[in-house]
Amino acid sequence: MSTRTSWREQWGWIWRTGLQGAGLALLLAPGAAAADTGGRPVDLELVLAVDVSYSMDTEEQTLQRQGYVSAITSAEFLQALREGPEGRIAVLYVEWAGEHEQRVVVDWQLIDGPQSARAFADAIATAPQHRVYRTSISSALLFSADLFDQNDFKGLRRVIDVSGDGVNNQGPPVHLVRDAVVQRGITINGLPLVLKRGSSAAIDVPEIDVYYEDCVIGGPGAFVIPVERTSEFARAIKTKLVLEVAGVVPPPGPGLVVPTAAGAPRISCTIGERMWIDHWSN
Repeated sequence: MSTRTSWREQWGWIWRTGLQGAGLALLLAPGAAAADTGGRPVDLELVLAVDVSYSMDTEEQTLQRQGYVSAITSAEFLQALREGPEGRIAVLYVEWAGEHEQRVVVDWQLIDGPQSARAFADAIATAPQHRVYRTSISSALLFSADLFDQNDFKGLRRVIDVSGDGVNNQGPPVHLVRDAVVQRGITINGLPLVLKRGSSAAIDVPEIDVYYEDCVIGGPGAFVIPVERTSEFARAIKTKLVLEVAGVVPPPGPGLVVPTAAGAPRISCTIGERMWIDHWSN
């Protein structure tokens, strides 16, 4: 595994470079900008797809939600929002677990400033929490991809932001779904929670960050930001959202932000399914 830069170094690069576009790429998903779908123009259509499977304990779930609430109302997020051509994005928050367990918690909402950002954050914070069995990243991606066709917005980019701490163990193979979703002009970014690196549980995969890099994320400029300690939750989510809203691609090289893998997977993309069968025979 590569040595990761500190949060201070990562943020230093982002703000030294600036969000206005000097030397940075504003990523247009193939065909997304050209398609005349009508609807209100926005800089980004973003689905926040959040893992609520039983591998996530209640403390992790709470930290995860608090991280999104804090990030969406942060000064950095609002600055990135203002820098966009339209100065507004459309966001939806969905929670997922097993193959048939996806739930829209906060439906599509326009965020164009502090007031609308606070309203979206409050809706996340006050929604009832729940936990569900199994982990189907692939079904979460399919469910999330279809949600883009159910709004009244026209974004320059479409992004699914998927977070979780486990590998796919139910539903279709995640790498095949990843490829199909990317073909629809959607970028998939990841927030793998690497909090159980030393765990000996039967279905935990220590290299969950590598799994996300090689099997889950995809599309133009796709990246992951691994979270290795609970204290990193809020800052990692903020960094990720700012990069997504700004359409920024960090420079290549070792660091917190890891671009999508270009070569063959370093870990089997069906490892979760095999582990489940080995231990539970179903």
